[in-house]
Amino acid sequence: MRGFEITPIGTVRNTRTDVQNTDRWGAVRSTITVDERFGEAALQGLEGFSHVEVLFVFDQFPENEDHREPGPYRGRADLPPVGVFAGRGPRRPNRIGVTCCVIESVAGRELSVVGLDAVSGTPVIDLKPVIAEFVPRGVTQPAWVSGLMAEYFSS
Repeated sequence: MRGFEITPIGTVRNTRTDVQNTDRWGAVRSTITVDERFGEAALQGLEGFSHVEVLFVFDQFPENEDHREPGPYRGRADLPPVGVFAGRGPRRPNRIGVTCCVIESVAGRELSVVGLDAVSGTPVIDLKPVIAEFVPRGVTQPAWVSGLMAEYFSS
């Protein structure tokens, strides 16, 4: 397959620096500063939305070279083995993460969000407003996922 190159559009700043601390992201406030090459109006209009999808790179995790064999989710023996595309963790091809966040404020090239599960210094590769018509209805998932994620976005 042909490769491609992505240049970050901005950077995350928050109080989280430990990539191993993976719970309780719900109250984390982050500021995403968009690169100056996009100008001061790049975020204009985003303030009218309640949520934004933030696409970012798990750049502080090494890329796993072999994704062929399913493994226990998050490396936990108490969870079922899943293939690389049945999880949302950082050890994946291209190491791309995506999180739907609450927009707190927009000011110039700075976007403040709540609930972004990315550590400070993380490169942001795109931002997309959450539009109700794009949000799927009737999402289902295995019960073990609900149990695992119960504390993930708590305050």
